[in-house]
Amino acid sequence: MLWKKGRRSDNVVDARGDSGGGGGMRFGGGKGLSLTAIVLIVGIGWITGQDPMQILGQLAGQMDSSAPATSQTQTRQAPANDQEAEFVARILGDTEDTWNQIFQQAGRQYAAPKLMLFSGRINSACGGATSATGPFYCPADQRVYLDMSFFKEMAQRFGAAGDFAQAYVIAHEVGHHVQTLLGVSSKIQAARQQGQRMEGDGGLLVRQELQADCLAGVWANNAQKRLNWLEPGDIEEALNAANAIGDDRLQQQGQGRVVPDSFTHGTSAQRVRWFKTGFAQGQVNQCDTFSAKSL
Repeated sequence: MLWKKGRRSDNVVDARGDSGGGGGMRFGGGKGLSLTAIVLIVGIGWITGQDPMQILGQLAGQMDSSAPATSQTQTRQAPANDQEAEFVARILGDTEDTWNQIFQQAGRQYAAPKLMLFSGRINSACGGATSATGPFYCPADQRVYLDMSFFKEMAQRFGAAGDFAQAYVIAHEVGHHVQTLLGVSSKIQAARQQGQRMEGDGGLLVRQELQADCLAGVWANNAQKRLNWLEPGDIEEALNAANAIGDDRLQQQGQGRVVPDSFTHGTSAQRVRWFKTGFAQGQVNQCDTFSAKSL
């Protein structure tokens, strides 16, 4: 991927020095909670009937309460020689260009999110989080949060390596921001409060996540038309990443069985399918996962 063709965003905030460092949650002096540990937590959640995200939230809540919060006005950028941060800034910049264009064509205005780089742990408007949480988007402050150690875990433990695989992850989280701007996120929250089905194959959470995958594909299509920056194998990297983090694959690896009733993100096949759907035509109207009878 010729990622340096992308415009560098000014919306990347380097909060790595403020988040306490230390590699995330530690138990008995051990290493930070890894993606493998998250898989185990999913298994624990299934056995106990708890939401895995609630378990992670409880773990995060056990951190030192004095961990510094990230200032809403903080604007510190990463050093110019930090190639990993530069990559993130270039990918984010192109998502801004793509969604600005798409929103303008629809007669709307796109408000770009901030992307917070952190290390170990951070406080967001959605609560405290650690590197174990993985990349996430918080609709309450409209920010994307990323500990770049996730990319190493993704490559080493799940075989999902490559710069475009990483770009897909960023684009997926930005897809959640697009959902917030379009009112999708608020509708999901209202449905949750009304007691509608959230988890499970076909549940609203799964449909929301698959739509974010599709929106990542929409970005990839439009970015390629504008920059022609993809190289042979890049799309396969994104598809491999989508396949690696499907609910069924994670559950099979973590607990030796697949439990569709506890799905939150969709199967590997579904995640691959919806990214490909968005990438095929680059049209947002192809991403209506909520009306789809088959995911």
